[in-house]
Amino acid sequence: MFRITLLTQTDCGLCEHAKQVLDDVGNDYDLHVTEIDLHSDIGRRLAQDARVLFAPGVLLDGEPFGHGRLSERKLRRTLRRRHDRH
Repeated sequence: MFRITLLTQTDCGLCEHAKQVLDDVGNDYDLHVTEIDLHSDIGRRLAQDARVLFAPGVLLDGEPFGHGRLSERKLRRTLRRRHDRH
């Protein structure tokens, strides 16, 4: 199982895109997605630690993966590599 933390904000089109990508990828990989508001205390802390400049921010297993438009191709490639290692 892969743990995804999604840092979002309201009225964010890229956040909605990221949620759709995660739904699609979740059909092929076991994902546990936690959505956290970027403006909450924990959201601000996670964003600062991960150097997320704007929403959406994505952490994969607690490590920074990216922010802004989520690339489904990059995510699938990363998950495939991690899956193949185990």
